[in-house]
Formats: sequence, C-alpha cells, structure tokens
Amino acid sequence: MILIVDDRPENLISLSKVLQAHNFEVDTASSGEEALKKVLKNNYVLIILDVQMPEMDGFEVAEAISGFSKAKDTAIIFLSAVNTELKFITKGYLSGGLDYITKPVDINVLLLKIKTFYRIYDQSRKLNEVQEKLLEEIEFRKQAEHKKDEFISIASHELKTPLTSVKGYIQLLQRSINKDDKVTAQNHLNKASIQLEKLNDLIVDLLDISKIESGKLKFNMQSFCADNMVNNAIEMLQQNFPDFKITKLGKTEEMVFGDEIRLEQVVINFITNAIKYAPGTNQVNVTINIKDGKLYLAVKDFGIGIDTEQQQKIFEKFYRVEESSNRFNGLGIGLYICSEIIKRHGGTIGVNSVLNEGSEFYFIIPITEENMIAIEN
Repeated sequence: MILIVDDRPENLISLSKVLQAHNFEVDTASSGEEALKKVLKNNYVLIILDVQMPEMDGFEVAEAISGFSKAKDTAIIFLSAVNTELKFITKGYLSGGLDYITKPVDINVLLLKIKTFYRIYDQSRKLNEVQEKLLEEIEFRKQAEHKKDEFISIASHELKTPLTSVKGYIQLLQRSINKDDKVTAQNHLNKASIQLEKLNDLIVDLLDISKIESGKLKFNMQSFCADNMVNNAIEMLQQNFPDFKITKLGKTEEMVFGDEIRLEQVVINFITNAIKYAPGTNQVNVTINIKDGKLYLAVKDFGIGIDTEQQQKIFEKFYRVEESSNRFNGLGIGLYICSEIIKRHGGTIGVNSVLNEGSEFYFIIPITEENMIAIEN
C-alpha cells in the first residue's frame, strides 16, 4: 500500500486517482502528525511525502519514520514545488528518502519509479524469506548435530555400563571356580548373562535405527494370531520380572496381517518401559481388541507419567524425558523405532499420560493387507 502525505487536498485527490487507476492501493494523510500515526498502525511499501507542510515538514516526518522499526523497509519519495535547490535535495536523501522529485510531476516518470520500488520491495521480501528459511535450516542442523553428539555420548555410556559389569562378574566367576564354589559361580554367571542381554538389546536397537536411516529395515508381512503374539510377549517378560503382575485385558481370535516379530518388538518395548518407569509399583495392564477392522493394543502403567509437553516429543529420535534421563538408562531410540514399525504397518502410535499417575502407550493398525495398502495410498 502507498501512503500519500500532502497538506493540500487537491494534490491528495488527484494523485490518489492516478495511482488507483493503475491498480495501486492508496492511503492518504493531510499532515505530518497524521502520517506518523498511520505509519505506526499500518504497513506501507512506499510513502510519497510532500516537503512543504505547516508545523511538521517532510524532512522531519522522514527522520521520525526512520526511527520506527516497523517502517524500516518502507521507501520514501519526496515531492517539492518550492525546495528544488541542491541543498534541499541533499537534505531529502539524508533524511531517509530514496528519491526526490520536483513539481510539476511527470506522472509517467513517477509511475515508473513507483513500479521500480514495488519490484525492489518484492525482491527484498522474497530475499528475507529465503534468509529466514536458511537460518531455520542452519538452526535445525545445529540442533541435529547437537542431538547426534549427545546420542553418541549416551550410547557410549550405555554400552560401557553392561560391558563393565560383565567383566566384573567374569572376574568374580573365575574366583568362585578357583574356590570350587559352584553356587556363587552360578549366581555370577546368571548376573553376567543379564548384563549381556542388556548389551545385546542396545546393539539391536542401534542396528535397527541404522537400518531405518538407510531404508533397509526389512519386514516379513504375513497373517498371524495377534493374541498369541501378545501372550508370548507377556509370558517371556513375566519370567524376567516375576515381581510384576502383567495382566492381559481382552482377547481376539482374528488374524492380523503384519510382521509378527516387529510388532512383538513394539509390545515388549511398551511393557518393559511400563515396568522401568513405574518404580514402587507392581501392576501393568495390556489391552488388546479388534474393532472396525483394526487392531488396538495398549500397555498401561501406574508410574511417574509424562507431562503434556513431553508427550508431543516422546516418539522423536534420540529424545529422552529430561526428568527421567538421569534416573533411568536408555538410548532414547526405542519408542522412535516403535513408531517407525507402526508407520510401516499403516497405523498410528500414541500415549495418554498424567504426571505422577501413569502412562498408557498404544498403537492401532489395520488387520488386513487391503486396508493397509489403502491407508498408505
């Protein structure tokens, strides 16, 4: 929009009509004070400013406008019928004007100048947009680099912890063997096996995320019994965590099309997290049902919970809940891998949680190949 500032109504009317006839949007002000008020409220591409005005002349108006951050990209053209000497033209440029035109005005020349300023404004706007996008990209890459460095540090620590434990238990095992203490030796062997299993789980997660990044995570899609898959996962984890009561709610005999091993991986991750992040409790509920051609599975715990803001990020790569990262081990990639597995099944994954009351992680997937393909398309 163009703002025309002139204390003579006839000048405002005539110039406005000409510009509007050439499809320019026009606003007017009959004094410097009125112009400043409008500049504070509105955005203008160009201000055509008369020099000779009572109380506040065009130079003073331009100097005041130059101090407004809102109008820093606004071009100013001075118009003058009286002050045509070089010193006034120089003053106009020093006051912040980009051009100084003397009256009588050649309207064709003025229109060309206005069109040029509009092009410059449009190019400047596009350049600013590109610059902002570049800055956003740079910020994203700095954050990504920081996350990667943080992940490498965490991964190194997490891998080193069970490895150090295994070394320690092997040394104790050797001493027990030398003393012919079979009971103690068996105990050390069992503990070493647990740490080796932790190490194996970490390595599997690292391999999975590497395959996801390279697009090489393979899926063996076929029909299977979801109920049996969940029962197997619960049975295995119940043996590993005998102090926890893992209760299955619901049952289904329908077959599901998908990768049974990968989906079991998701269920196991949900249940182990439910146990891990619920210290002081002993109950986990696993719900399964099929409705409207979709499998619904949820794992509910009664632990520390997750606040609303963190729930939006929990499935992001390398994300770890800040309040929990110092208390609980983990690489921050398990739920990300789960989300990628569910996406490959054309499903959705989510969490419902109340801080200090518990969390319920769930996924929903179509049970037939036809529905899965329809969703992907």
